Amino acid sequence: MGCDGGTIPKRHELVKGPKKVEKVDKDAELVAQWNYCTLSQEILRRPIVACELGRLYNKDAVIEFLLDKSAEKALGKAASHIKSIKNVTELKLSDNPAWEGDKGNTKGDKHDDLQRARFICPVVGLEMNGRHRFCFLRCCGCVFSERALKEIKAEVCHTCGAAFQEDDVIVLNGTKEDVDVLKTRMEERRLRAKLEKKPQDHQKLRQGNLKKPALILERRKTTWLPKAQVGPVVAVGSCLEKAGNPGG
Repeated sequence: MGCDGGTIPKRHELVKGPKKVEKVDKDAELVAQWNYCTLSQEILRRPIVACELGRLYNKDAVIEFLLDKSAEKALGKAASHIKSIKNVTELKLSDNPAWEGDKGNTKGDKHDDLQRARFICPVVGLEMNGRHRFCFLRCCGCVFSERALKEIKAEVCHTCGAAFQEDDVIVLNGTKEDVDVLKTRMEERRLRAKLEKKPQDHQKLRQGNLKKPALILERRKTTWLPKAQVGPVVAVGSCLEKAGNPGG
């Protein structure tokens, strides 16, 4: 017995199996994270900056966002934690000599080479393409692979020699767990800076209040003290002059 077209249905056509889960193309996701600005979704161009959560941005896109924090911008949520330009660090990246993105073809047109990573680790030479964990230092902005950080343990930057602490190490495009740790550190760091700033503000305010009474007294002295002295001095002088000249 067949169907309307005279064909015999097969078992897999009649029995519905479990739906196939659509897998996200990890390669495309890596390309997006490491080659495009988180805010503008444009190709990353120098100067490139990174936030305290390890996301990559074009610096001009961050400046534009800070100048116009429009609620209509859907991508603005990705940078809601950036309150000022001080919350991002300009990165010192090492170019990959194998990258051909800046080379034109025979027609003179330029293209973006997304097959190779644009930047590499200056210490061990790994490509910054998402297949290897990379990080940067907030103190200097130098970027290198996590392998370099683990293999060559030091308290100074591998490339510029600047001293750093564990809190200065920011993982770029890390996992959800990495972002949670970085977010906690960011909040603690900002709270600490806020608490350190408050005593200074109170001290400045107190100093300003102490100066005001002294300034008021000084102004009063300059206004009425000379006038109070002029009258008695003249009067005493005239009396002495009369006492010395009785006939006058």
